[in-house]
Amino acid sequence: MTKYGEKAHDKVEQAMHERKEGTLKSGSGKKVTSKKQAIAIGLSEARKEGRKVPKKS
Repeated sequence: MTKYGEKAHDKVEQAMHERKEGTLKSGSGKKVTSKKQAIAIGLSEARKEGRKVPKKS
């Protein structure tokens, strides 16, 4: 199983919370409703910050 850092986990958790509140936006500015998309956004933000996240496949 893939290993993620604790800070990356926190980013995904924050993105999921924002999605549930309805405040998470995609790159185009539209509201995110998909769980998969929220996870992808959280991991992407964690990668940008240099957190321990595996490379995109």
